[in-house]
Amino acid sequence: KTTFAVTMGDPAGIGPEIVVKALAQPGVYEKQNLVVIGNLGKIQWAAKTLHSSCQIKKITSVKEAIFEDGVVNLIEVGDPDLSHIEAGKISAAAGKAAYEYITTAIQYSLDGDFKGVVTAPISKEAINLAGYHYSGHTEIFADQTNVSKVTMMLASKDFRVTHVSTHCSLREAIERCKTPRIFEVIKITNDALLRMGFSKPRIAVTGLNPHCGEGGLFGMEDIEEIKPAIDLAINDGINVYPDPVPPDTVFFRMAHKKEFDAVIAQYHDMGHIAAKMVDFFGGVNITLGLPIIRTSVDHGTAFEIAGKGIANESSLIRAIEYATLLATHS
Repeated sequence: KTTFAVTMGDPAGIGPEIVVKALAQPGVYEKQNLVVIGNLGKIQWAAKTLHSSCQIKKITSVKEAIFEDGVVNLIEVGDPDLSHIEAGKISAAAGKAAYEYITTAIQYSLDGDFKGVVTAPISKEAINLAGYHYSGHTEIFADQTNVSKVTMMLASKDFRVTHVSTHCSLREAIERCKTPRIFEVIKITNDALLRMGFSKPRIAVTGLNPHCGEGGLFGMEDIEEIKPAIDLAINDGINVYPDPVPPDTVFFRMAHKKEFDAVIAQYHDMGHIAAKMVDFFGGVNITLGLPIIRTSVDHGTAFEIAGKGIANESSLIRAIEYATLLATHS
C-alpha cells in the first residue's frame, strides 16, 4: 500500500480535529497508509475534545508506524510545546508551525518515505506573519520541489476544474490569460485525468469574457489567446472541445450533462464558485505538476469553530481518496 503524509495544518484551526476524525475512522488503512506530521499535544487535545478513543502513537520514522484501526501515527515537528497557541487565534507561532509541517512532509516525500502529502488547512495570514511570504500551499509546494509549471485542480465526485491563475488580483489574472500558460494547463490537466483512470479525457476550456467575447465585441482574449491554446492542444492529440465555452454554461454541461471530465477556468473565482456550489464540504484541492502527489481539503482553517469539535472531515477524507487514486495510476 502507498503511504502518505498528512499535515496537521494551522494548530489554531480545525486541522487537528479533522485529522483525528479522519484517521480514527474504521478502515482508514484499507487502501493506503497515513502518517501525521504535526504536534503531539495538539493532536492529543483534539482527540480529547472529540472524546475519541484512538491511540496517538508518536514515531520518529515511518518504519515505526502501526497501521491498525484506532491508531494515529504522528511524527512531531517543531516546538513540542504549543500550549500558548489558542484555538481560533491567528499568530506567527501557529504560522511557523504549519509551515514546518508542510516543508518536512515535502522533504520526506522527496526522499521516498511518502508518495505525497495530504494537507489540512493553513492560514495564509499566519504563514506570512511568521516570515514565510507565500500566498498559499500551492506556492510552497512549487518552491520546495523546484517546479514552476503547476496548477490547482478542485475536484469532487463528478466535478473537476483546473485554473490558469489562482492567487492574484483579477486585473493580474486577465494579464495571465496567455496562450502558453493555457496550453500548459491543458496538458497538465490531461495528464492528471489519465492518472485518475480516464482513457481519453474530455476537456473544456472556458472563455474569459462574457459570451466568450461575442466575436470581439466584449474583448479579444478569447480569440487571440484562448482559442490558439485549444488548437495547440488538439494538434497535440488532446481531446479538447474546439472552442472556448462560456463559463456560465460550461459547468452545467460538465456536472449535469456529463459532457466533460474537466473544465479549465481562467481565474480563481470562476472555478472556485462553481466547485463550491457543487460540493462545499467534500471538495478536494489538488496541486498538479509536482514530482509528488499533493491533495488538500478545499476549505480554510475555520477559526470561528476551532476547538468546538464540530468541524466536518469530509473534505479531508475525500482528499485522501484522491491521493490514493492518483497513486494507483502513476
